Amino acid sequence: MTLTPVLLFLHVAAITLWVGGMFFAYVCLRPVAALELEPPARLRLWRGVFGRFFPWVWAAVIATFATGLAMMLAVGMKNAPVHWHLMFGVGLGMMLIFMHVYFAPYKRLLRAVDAADWPAGGAALAQIRKLVALNTLLGFVTIALATAGRLLVAG
Repeated sequence: MTLTPVLLFLHVAAITLWVGGMFFAYVCLRPVAALELEPPARLRLWRGVFGRFFPWVWAAVIATFATGLAMMLAVGMKNAPVHWHLMFGVGLGMMLIFMHVYFAPYKRLLRAVDAADWPAGGAALAQIRKLVALNTLLGFVTIALATAGRLLVAG
């Protein structure tokens, strides 16, 4: 038995968790939190949400990278279709964006909430919001490449 079906399942599950979580946070939770909660409560909410979501994203990042690389190596890098290489490149970009979010604005958000510095927390959250929007878009680009890549990219 080949490991490819297992790798593919883990790969798709990780992407589903990550992109689906970002979509939910950006499209569903963010607008309601902005309308219903004052800045202190809203920032504390996001601190808690990210505190629960980001460990899952780390797991998804590791699983996505490991399974994607393993599948590309299984067929041989030069034999992998062009759209696989594009997915890998976009995925690496998404991973770098997440790492920046985690190590920079998220850490500033944590410090601001701990210090009850609501303007600084709002600024950190605004930066996270923009980067999550970008990563969600890139996630959908990756999904498009995965599902229709052969049609979208010649080679």
